Amino acid sequence: MKKNAIILAFLAMLMSSCAGEYTKVYKSTDADYKYEYAKQCFAQGRYSRAASLLLDLVTMKKGTDDAQESLYMLAMSQFMSMDYESASATFKRYYQTYPRGFYAEPASFYVGQSLFESAPEPRLDQTPTIGAMNAYQQFLDLFPDSELRPEAQSRLYDLQDKLVQKELLSAQLYYNLGGYFGNINSNDESNYEACIITAQNALKQYPYSNLREQFALLIMKSKFELASNSAEEKKVERFRDAEDECYGFINEYPDSKDKSLAEKYIAKCKKIVKD
Repeated sequence: MKKNAIILAFLAMLMSSCAGEYTKVYKSTDADYKYEYAKQCFAQGRYSRAASLLLDLVTMKKGTDDAQESLYMLAMSQFMSMDYESASATFKRYYQTYPRGFYAEPASFYVGQSLFESAPEPRLDQTPTIGAMNAYQQFLDLFPDSELRPEAQSRLYDLQDKLVQKELLSAQLYYNLGGYFGNINSNDESNYEACIITAQNALKQYPYSNLREQFALLIMKSKFELASNSAEEKKVERFRDAEDECYGFINEYPDSKDKSLAEKYIAKCKKIVKD
């Protein structure tokens, strides 16, 4: 107990001493002294302190030999502090200011990386995801031979998957809503039709997605449900369309676990059209 108390007291004194030193540096007007301390903080992983100091220093160091390094180090400090919005803006600022600078290549890469880290889950607005994809693509165009190219390409695929998942969730939502908030028997677009259109558009836009089968399944199920809930004058045409869709699903995914469902739909479609 006594030993632990001594250790805690020592740590408290050390933290107090460090805080006092930081405050002293922060208030200093000596740019070189302040800059060296900021670099020390960065090297020690105290990124928040480094960022606080560098925010002033990038202006103070403008036009000097340390200008590039201070701006890039500020961006990295913000990134490591998980302030991704500020980091992406600062990395972009660095590249726009120093397009041929020493850190131009990693700065361009980290614009996308910062946006990637802040990209939301698929259910939410994907504007940051699209921004990250554009940033990575710009990096690949600017630095086609970069060692960071494989990572940028991998991130692009991850971000595209997120957009595909967003579309799948939208299509699934329309299917789950079914006949709610729409009249299948009228000329108005029903939720099943909205599901079909959303899924078909996603397949056109992302033809190599690993979620193709899930979109195809939703289209098949929606066409069958749409036909089942249609007015009598529309049933035959829609059941024929649903039957064709089922055959298409089986041909494209012969080993699918949902093959039996497609076969069940085909049998029902044939019976109803015959009757």
